[in-house]
Amino acid sequence: MAGPRVGRMRVALDGTPLAVTSGGIARYTRELSCALAEAFPEDEYWLVSDQDFAMPSGAPANLRRGRPPVRLWERRWWSAGLIGELRRRSIDVFHGTDFAVPYLPVRPAVMTLHDLSPWKLRRWYPEAGRIRRRTPLLLRLGLATMVVTPTEAIRREAMAKFRVPAERIVAVPLAAAGLFRPVEERLRAAPYFLHVGVLEPRKNLGVIVEAWRDVSRRHPVELVLVGRRRRDFPELEPTPGLVVEGEVEDERLAALYSHALAVLYPSLYEGFGLPVVEAMSCGAPVITSRDPAVTEVAAGAGLRLEFTDVRQWIEGLELAITNPEWRAEQRRRSLERAREFSWSRTARKTREVYEEAKRRFGR
Repeated sequence: MAGPRVGRMRVALDGTPLAVTSGGIARYTRELSCALAEAFPEDEYWLVSDQDFAMPSGAPANLRRGRPPVRLWERRWWSAGLIGELRRRSIDVFHGTDFAVPYLPVRPAVMTLHDLSPWKLRRWYPEAGRIRRRTPLLLRLGLATMVVTPTEAIRREAMAKFRVPAERIVAVPLAAAGLFRPVEERLRAAPYFLHVGVLEPRKNLGVIVEAWRDVSRRHPVELVLVGRRRRDFPELEPTPGLVVEGEVEDERLAALYSHALAVLYPSLYEGFGLPVVEAMSCGAPVITSRDPAVTEVAAGAGLRLEFTDVRQWIEGLELAITNPEWRAEQRRRSLERAREFSWSRTARKTREVYEEAKRRFGR
């Protein structure tokens, strides 16, 4: 992308992901909107939605909430209500943070395509029928002036599947929130492995539970699972040492990351893998699957294993338990890699995409 920087900008971002309490897209929307407002205080940023949502705590003054739909016609949000809000606020660019943009091209629009999981296996997202139908049409009609992906791996995949021209799609990596850093406080007395993420089929948790059950017969080590359980995820058989924490506050999560023997991330498919960056920011060793996006994010840090090879995962867990030198080296590599990510950098790269969308709109 090239060209002179435009001046003061009014941007509306889809705040709908903030209607849920956790998850990667909610985190993305919250952190990005605040980082944009902080990095560009001369701009105005509006979070807009037809649903009730919580504004980010401590939001800068130039990050505001849009007006919810009040008239009957405004409740047709993507085709009418949102259009009215964009015009009312004199918005320059709309950013669809969750696979969607307005149905009419009244303003330049940027769509974040987090991954292609809705089109992979239907059982991963059985309730994503609307995304599966709507998003390809929005892309095909050119209603997304620009597209953002979190990794080059997803950028290439999106270009191949949706025929998005290379000049209209940009990879902008995410980052960990600032409070994710090494924490001295230790919350658990026993050594433990940690997994963070929504408990859902795509996360492939069975492989690490099986590997942990094997190594726990020889070593007094726990497996701690943090994250909201989705309705389609089966209850885990209660086992001594298997700790299902549910959702936890970020301060507690940073402490859990900081003292884990390793953070395990065996996911079958990811667009980025935000818990991997959070873990690295806290100096945790990471053991992940060979997913292309996660491999891109972790780079030289951590250990990559085959998705369903339980024997490999057993060996990886044994290595983390028995080799303190390996753990120390991996902690160093994690912190080194984590320094390459920041929400400030993400905000600046995203702002460049907004400028490009303005230049390209109507071409």
